[in-house]
Amino acid sequence: MRILVVEDDYALADGIRHAFKHEGFAVDVFADGAEAEAVLMTQDYDLVILDLNLPGMDGLEVLREMRSRKNETPVLILTVRDRVDDRVAGLDLGADDYMTKPFDLCELEARVRALIRRGAGSATPVIEVGGVAFDTVGRRAYVRGKPIDLPRRELCLLEIFLSHLGKLVSKERIAEKLFDFDDDVELTAIELYVHRLRKKLEPTELSIRTIRGLGYLMERP
Repeated sequence: MRILVVEDDYALADGIRHAFKHEGFAVDVFADGAEAEAVLMTQDYDLVILDLNLPGMDGLEVLREMRSRKNETPVLILTVRDRVDDRVAGLDLGADDYMTKPFDLCELEARVRALIRRGAGSATPVIEVGGVAFDTVGRRAYVRGKPIDLPRRELCLLEIFLSHLGKLVSKERIAEKLFDFDDDVELTAIELYVHRLRKKLEPTELSIRTIRGLGYLMERP
């Protein structure tokens, strides 16, 4: 899963980035509203954490432009603006949640997970299928009830496949979800991650089929 953080407080943005990368997310950070808007026109994200007081373009304007393009990516506004009319303006423009600073990091993480689940059409924090259980809150995976050790990117890869069960997912799409702008992206690395994940899912009913030239398909026989 990939998150965009738009925040001009560099220390705060770095803290958020570090926390969510530790949870297994790919995270991009921008301090300028106009730069973030330009990226949002070409790059897909699973969620946007958006400050309002930004150089280049105000956060509300970034949100307005997103929604005018029918971009329905979940947006969590994170700002010092705590007046009711600011909250109403943000929510009326299409924000999915609104938090004020200072904030508790654990609460931010919980709200982000909830918004991503909602965006994926899942109301429960645990995805269970074919002998696999994936806990989106604890960021743990289980096979036949037993925990399995998955490094960060393999865990994220499993989440991608479970969220697209029965659907073709291209290597390029997987790369967008697994890597942020600071990572060196090699599509051949994805083949290695898929190979490792396949081995760990052998006791389950799930299989990952390679569709040559197109991508991968997770199936349940």
